[in-house]
Amino acid sequence: MRTVLIIDDNPAVGEALSLLLSLHEIRPVTALSAEEGLATLARGHIDVVIQDMNFSADTTSGEEGVQLFRAIRERHPDLPVILLTAWTHLETAVELVKAGAADYLAKPWDDAKLLATVENLLELAESSREVSRHRTDRRRLREKLEANFDLDGLVFASDAMARTVELAGQVARSDVPVLITGPNGAGKERIAAIVHKNSAVRRGPFVAVNCGALPGELIEAELFGADAGAYTGANKAREGRFELADGGTLFLDEIGNLPLSGQVKLLRVLETGQFERLGSGRTRRANVRVISATNADLKAMIAEGSFREDLYYRLNVIEVNLPPLAERMDDVPVLAEHFLGDRGTLSDEARDALVGHDWPGNVRELKNAIERARLLAGDGAIEAAHLNLPAPRHQGARNLDEPSREAVEGALDRAGGVVSRAAQQLGLSRQALYRRMERYGIPTQA
Repeated sequence: MRTVLIIDDNPAVGEALSLLLSLHEIRPVTALSAEEGLATLARGHIDVVIQDMNFSADTTSGEEGVQLFRAIRERHPDLPVILLTAWTHLETAVELVKAGAADYLAKPWDDAKLLATVENLLELAESSREVSRHRTDRRRLREKLEANFDLDGLVFASDAMARTVELAGQVARSDVPVLITGPNGAGKERIAAIVHKNSAVRRGPFVAVNCGALPGELIEAELFGADAGAYTGANKAREGRFELADGGTLFLDEIGNLPLSGQVKLLRVLETGQFERLGSGRTRRANVRVISATNADLKAMIAEGSFREDLYYRLNVIEVNLPPLAERMDDVPVLAEHFLGDRGTLSDEARDALVGHDWPGNVRELKNAIERARLLAGDGAIEAAHLNLPAPRHQGARNLDEPSREAVEGALDRAGGVVSRAAQQLGLSRQALYRRMERYGIPTQA
């Protein structure tokens, strides 16, 4: 059951708050001193703390409450704490909010406002626990994948990528062609490398060729080799990628760009293991595991006659789909940190900007953005401005501009004075909103 600890040396306050919380199916626990409160916390199972700032009638300094808050923060750094007082100066409360307090309410409190704050924090606490459980599950899955497969140093954190990696590792152990589908820049070659690293031919070569990066007349020579004089400029015989990949894996990226003549020869290699160099009548053999990849709709290409249906089914014995980065946003922060390495740090605003962007260019775009931002930041931390990303479309309530006094007051009014909810409307942290309230001279109570 959701549980709130009330630490106040006035029994009447504890009783009043307990009744309010109980009426809304929240279990109250009371403590009449800082020592009793800390002992209760040590026993666990507390979701939110409401603590008084003044434990002595002859002082208005709030020093006792400050010490208690610091002790809670030190021992339970993730536990949300609401400060409750009739005496402490606003400056003291603001400083504690900056230090991590969840909110600040004055006595006598408004029941609706206090209850709304508690409910919001309970929801956040449950979300935090869910995130923690999810992270634990992810860590265990990562450990399981690392125990069963060679991940080739792949950096990821998302469930979607974990599923893709697990499938890649599983299909690697069967000697059949694999088709990797997904958008440009998403990392299809990295998945192909994982298939190779976990296959029976992992000790053999891994040879990659981009079928979209070569003119059509050169693709066949690139794949199958060419004898001297086979085409203009062919002054000597050359091995093709199939020969170079013999005993290992050949990765054919952008397979949809292979011309029809090359598709016929590729189909023959897949069926027989035999091929001829361009300009040669001599049949050669190669034992090669073929992995192909495409961002194109090969079925649509089959319908229009630009891709052979029989080749498609030869290549697509098993399909591994790699989702775009926009569908695995949990990978964005860890990839950004990986690309940055020890060459700098990311500000909180920069992280928000990174996860708020759609990344149409996928991992390749992210890497380029980090490299550019690192150069612009120099020796300092990377800020959102260094990334030069457009405002996120999927976070419509978020305002990246500095909110005016009117905007802050309007948000507080709509939120019924609950700072955490007003902060969400403005796209700010509670600490950031308190700093702006202090700057504009806005009191915490309406």
